[in-house]
Amino acid sequence: MLRTRLSLALLAAVLVLAGCAPAAQGTGPVQVAVSIAPLADMVRQIGGERVTVVQLVPAGSSVHTYEPTPRQVQFVARAQLLVLNGVGLEYWAPKVIDAAANPKLHVVDTSQGLPLLEESGEEGGNPHLWLDPELAMRQAERVRDGLIAVDPDHADLYRQNAERYIGTLKALDAEIQAETAGWTHRRFVAFHSAWVYFARRYGLEQVAAIEPFPGREPSPEWLASIVGIVRDAGVPVVFAEPQLPPRAAQAVAGEAGAKVLTLDPLGGVPGRSTYAEMMRYNVSQMAQALR
Repeated sequence: MLRTRLSLALLAAVLVLAGCAPAAQGTGPVQVAVSIAPLADMVRQIGGERVTVVQLVPAGSSVHTYEPTPRQVQFVARAQLLVLNGVGLEYWAPKVIDAAANPKLHVVDTSQGLPLLEESGEEGGNPHLWLDPELAMRQAERVRDGLIAVDPDHADLYRQNAERYIGTLKALDAEIQAETAGWTHRRFVAFHSAWVYFARRYGLEQVAAIEPFPGREPSPEWLASIVGIVRDAGVPVVFAEPQLPPRAAQAVAGEAGAKVLTLDPLGGVPGRSTYAEMMRYNVSQMAQALR
């Protein structure tokens, strides 16, 4: 994975801003910084009116290359809770936490204890856990526990909201199971290895990824090998992503005679602003080629 670093100038700016922003006190809403949109939705669903949420990776940006701004780190410096996916997805998190210098910050790594897949081209395993609704339920439990840790007076509210939200995820999982069970085709090529947890959950197979190392341009030789895989395996579709340029996916699909459609692993935009909306959108996209 391409790993850019926070510049010295950025760190200096963060330290100045953080020094002027003490951690929030009192009985107001819990200040929560969250890395990506699917987790931000979980926090809002479970926290309700008790939380103020700042999403660090904006919609349309690639989580694999984005760096938080000084203003965002200023928010972390006064937040009570930082919710991360983990498994190295937020490669910038240790420096942001250090720069924020917030001794009262409670950090939740929602991947802790979850079974990881290794085949991703990423150090430590594949981080895209939230794309399996069953694993997303367990991430939601970690969000619940994090909110209770920083705001124990409202523990019953968080438990009730989490139970209701996990119920909606169970229904979503059953809905996807019913839809995917009858698909004629089971294989696809993704832009990067975001969909292996989803594929495992629903009996599909991601046979290859256009970008084997997130944030790193694929070589012509690699793309040629993907064309061969698509042809040999009879793969009907190559999926692009809205956060990344589609040129490579279009080139492979055009050469191999496959469709190009778009899957969105992050959402956070109109029509797929919630986790459930995002997942339903992706299933409908897949169905166009795999049904």
